[in-house]
Amino acid sequence: MGWTRPRLDFLRRHGPRVLLTLLPLVLALLHAVGALPIGLLARLDNIVYDARLQATMPRTLDERVVIIDIDERSLAEIGRWPWGRHQLARLTDEVFDRQGAAVLGFDVLFAEPDESSGLRRLRELARDELRDQPAFAQRVRQLEGGLDYDGLFARSLQGRPVVLGYYFTNDSQGRASGVLPAPALPAQRLDGRPIRFTSWSGYGANIERLVAAAPLGGYFNPMVDSDGVVRAVPLLTEFHGRYYESLSLAVFRTLLGLPEVEPVFVPGARGYHALDAVRLRLGDKALDIPVAEGVTVLVPFRGPGGVDGGSFRYISAADVIQGKLAPESLRGKVVLVGTTAPGLKDLRVTPVGEAYAGVEAHANLVSGLLDGRTLVKPDYAVGYDVVVLVLGGLALAALLPALSAARAIGVSALVIAAGVGLNFWLYLSMGLVLPLAAFLAMALTAFALNMSYGYFVESRNKRELAQLFGTYVPPELVDEMVKSPESYSMAATNKELTVMFCDMRGFTRLSEQMEPIQLQALLNRLFTRLTDIIRANRGTIDKYMGDCVMAFWGAPVDTPRHAALAVKTALEMAQAVELVNQEHRAAGLPAIGIGIGLNTGTMCVGDMGSDVRRAYTVIGDEVNLASRLEGLSKFYGGVIVASESTREAAPEFAWQELDKVRVKGKERAVSIFQPLPDAAEADTELNTWAGFLKAWRSQDWPACEALLHGLRAQHGDKALYALYAERLQDMRAQPADPAWDGATNYETK
Repeated sequence: MGWTRPRLDFLRRHGPRVLLTLLPLVLALLHAVGALPIGLLARLDNIVYDARLQATMPRTLDERVVIIDIDERSLAEIGRWPWGRHQLARLTDEVFDRQGAAVLGFDVLFAEPDESSGLRRLRELARDELRDQPAFAQRVRQLEGGLDYDGLFARSLQGRPVVLGYYFTNDSQGRASGVLPAPALPAQRLDGRPIRFTSWSGYGANIERLVAAAPLGGYFNPMVDSDGVVRAVPLLTEFHGRYYESLSLAVFRTLLGLPEVEPVFVPGARGYHALDAVRLRLGDKALDIPVAEGVTVLVPFRGPGGVDGGSFRYISAADVIQGKLAPESLRGKVVLVGTTAPGLKDLRVTPVGEAYAGVEAHANLVSGLLDGRTLVKPDYAVGYDVVVLVLGGLALAALLPALSAARAIGVSALVIAAGVGLNFWLYLSMGLVLPLAAFLAMALTAFALNMSYGYFVESRNKRELAQLFGTYVPPELVDEMVKSPESYSMAATNKELTVMFCDMRGFTRLSEQMEPIQLQALLNRLFTRLTDIIRANRGTIDKYMGDCVMAFWGAPVDTPRHAALAVKTALEMAQAVELVNQEHRAAGLPAIGIGIGLNTGTMCVGDMGSDVRRAYTVIGDEVNLASRLEGLSKFYGGVIVASESTREAAPEFAWQELDKVRVKGKERAVSIFQPLPDAAEADTELNTWAGFLKAWRSQDWPACEALLHGLRAQHGDKALYALYAERLQDMRAQPADPAWDGATNYETK
C-alpha cells in the first residue's frame, strides 16, 4: 500500500514527535526481550505484583490447613530447640492417634542424631568404666527403648502419611549431609528435553533412620528475588540429574494418595526450555499445575500471615505435646509443623509481610493447590509484553502528536487503562501474572516526552508565530495557524487575495468642533469597531494610515471564500458607521463618511520593508487598483466600490454595476460595482439599471433619459442616478463619438 498524502502530511508535520514517542517503546521492547534489562522496571514489576496480590487476597480462614507452631511459648514450656525427639514422637502420635489428621508435614530439619537422652554416654560407661558391673549394663539395655529418642520418633513416623522437610543449597563446595528421599520425577519422563529446572550443588537432609521410617520428603526452599522477597517456590528442582519435589507438592500428593508426577510439555516445541505444567495422574483423570520458567509457582498468599493474620489456624506445639487439644480437633486436616519464633530464623520477607513464617508460605501453596488457585508467570509472558507494548506504543505514536494536551491526556489514560485492565483481567480470571511495568513506563514516558516536546519546541514555534502574526491576524486565525506552524512563514509569495481600503471622511469638520484629544479618542473608537468587524470575518489587518485602514483576506491562512468575506465585512462596516452617525446626530456632531474599495486578484504577500522596519503586507497592481477604487466611492455617492473580479468571486451578493472606468496608471478600463444589502428589493431596479447602462454605452440618449426618469421617480434621492443625470445632460450637448467605449477616465488618485 502506497503512502497517501494525509499520511505524508502527518509525518512531515509531526515526524519529530512521533520519533520521540517511539523512543520509550524501543527501550521498553529491549527490556522486555532481555537485550537491555532495566533494573528499575524489574523492581516496578515486583511492586505492581505485590500491590495487586495484596488487593486481591481473600483474607479468609482456610480450615483445611492447620499450622502447629513452635512458638516462643512452646520453647518456654518444652525447652530450647532442638527438642528431644521423644517430644516430636508425642506430637506425631497426638496428631494422628487422638486428632485424626490427614497428613503431617515438617518444615523443620532433623539433620543429626538426637543424643539428648544420654543413652550414648550410658552405653559408653557400660562398655568401659562399668564393664565389670553386669547389672548396670542390663539396666542400660532395659532403658534403651525409652531413651532412644530417634527410634521413638522413627516408630511414630512409620507407616503414617508424613512428609519430612529438607533443603538444597548452592554451597560452593557442594556439601551434602543426611539422606535424600527418592526423586519425584524420573529423568526418563523428560524425554531428553533440556528443561531449565532450578538446580543446586548441595543439600541438607534428615538422618537415615527417620528417612527410612518416613521415606517421603519435600524441600522447603523458597525462591528469593533480587530484592530479598519470597514470592515463588520451585515446584520441582534438579540435583545431579534427579528431580525432587517441594514440601508443598509432597504434602498435596500425600493427601491425594501419592499420584504420579508427569511433565507437561509445550505442544510441538521439543527444543523448548520450560514446562507448561506439572501433571498429577489420578487414575483416568489428571490434575495440571501450571508452572513458570524454572518450574516455579507463585505463592497465592491468602492474607497478611501470622497467628493473627486470619488465613490459617495456629496451634502452639506445646498444647499438642501436652495433649491440651480436644480429640478430633484436626480430623482430616493438613497439618504443617513450623516455627514463628524469631530465634529459629525461619521468618521470611514476603509481599504481604516482612516477618512471614516460612511454614505459612507452604500452607498458602497447599491451600492454593487444593482450590486449583495457583498463580503463574507463563512462559509466553515475554511475547505478551512485546505485543502489548507494540500495540500501545504505536497507538500513542499515531495519536498523541496530533492532539491537544487535554485530548492527549484522555487518550493516554485510555491506553493505560486498556493495558492495565487486560492485565488485571488475566490475573483475576486465569491466575496469570504478566508484566506490566514496561507498558506503564512506556506509556507514561511517551506521554511526558510528547507533552514536553509540544511545550518546549512546538509551543515555542507557536509563540513565535503568534508574535509574528498576532498584530495583523485575528486571534482565532492565529489559533488555527499554531496547529501547524511549519506551514506558515513571513516569506513573500504570490497569491490570490482580496484587499480592502477604507477611508474616513468628514474629519475636517469634526476637527473644527472637537479638541485633538477628543478627536483622537473618537477615531480610536471608530477604528476599534471596524477592526473588530474585520477580525470577526477572518480578515488580516495590514496597516492604519491616518484615517484609513487597509486589510486583506486569504493570507496567511488559506480562505477559499476570501472575496465573499471581504464584501460581507464592507457591508457590516457601512452599517457600523451609520450607527455612529446616529449617535453623532443625537450629539449635534457632523456625520462621518467612509469610502471602501475592494479588489480581488493575484498580489504579493509577505514580510517586506527595510532592515529598520518591516511589516507583513500586500503589494502589486491589484492592491493599487483597490486603493483607486476607494477614492472613486465619493464620485458615485455610495460607500463601497468593488472590481469586477471581486463581484465574480462573490456571486452570492446582489451587485449593481456603477460604471466602466479607466483609473490613473491603468490603460485598460475596468467595470466597477457596488454590493446591495437587500437583493430581493433590488431585482426590478437592477434590471432597469442594466438597460440604462446598455443604452448609455450605445449612446442612445433618448432611451437613457426615459429609463433614468423612471429610476429617479422611484429612487430620487440616490446620488448615482443624480450623477448620471448630470452626465446625460452633458453628453446630449455633444456630438456622438464613434470611438467612445462608455468608460469614464479618472486622472487623479
